[in-house]
Amino acid sequence: MPGGLDVAVASPLKADADPSATNPEQLLALAWATCLNGTAQVLVAEQRRTAVRVEVELHPAEPGPGYEFRVDAFLSAEGLSREDTETLLTAAHARCPVSKLIRRAATVDVHIEEYAAA
Repeated sequence: MPGGLDVAVASPLKADADPSATNPEQLLALAWATCLNGTAQVLVAEQRRTAVRVEVELHPAEPGPGYEFRVDAFLSAEGLSREDTETLLTAAHARCPVSKLIRRAATVDVHIEEYAAA
């Protein structure tokens, strides 16, 4: 992206981190949620509403050293059966560029959930 983004970032490990700044977990969740949801929308030809929620947690790496992310994505689709939602999730996860980047990690998982209208 020409010019890039200017985002205030703070380490989640620092007690005195700026609370208004974002952290790597939030950025990863945002990137994957927008990518996976956009891909799902393309696959359902925008005929149904979809929603993606991503949870990212930082944990000590096992075995160490350092830390690792544990990441879960939850996809729901308005008016689709559980089976059709699972099919949509499988297809979206296979096509989404962020999914392609992280899907082989042992600490990444995808799930379906019931669609809740806003």
